Amino acid sequence: MGLAERRAVERFKTDDFPEWKSRIDQAASFEVPVEVAWEELSVEDYADSYAEFFPKVYFQPLTDALSAVTIDDLGKSAVRGGLSRIVVRNTGQYYSASGITFSDGVLTLDHQPHVNVDYGDERAKALQRTLESAL
Repeated sequence: MGLAERRAVERFKTDDFPEWKSRIDQAASFEVPVEVAWEELSVEDYADSYAEFFPKVYFQPLTDALSAVTIDDLGKSAVRGGLSRIVVRNTGQYYSASGITFSDGVLTLDHQPHVNVDYGDERAKALQRTLESAL
């Protein structure tokens, strides 16, 4: 990761992520730990796009999925009782819903940050299905 990428990641982490974390907590109906592998999210030559890509690929779909699951008291209770942590990462292997897993209370969204950026609705639905089938 070059200097431009490190700066862009740091800017997103300090300036934008706190608001996204609040939205995720609100959607989950509790303060859920979110671990972001920031060093994995950076992709060379895309530093100028992180502010657009990260929300579309990771944080808006998570917020949308959690909001859909917690639409009622039953969903809120299931999420509070079953979701212990969210992990956001990019191992470089996934660019579709196949990188979404839920195991031992951990929801993982593993997705390349610069691929299929505008498919957030599909990611949100896949996250929702994953959660609902496991809770």
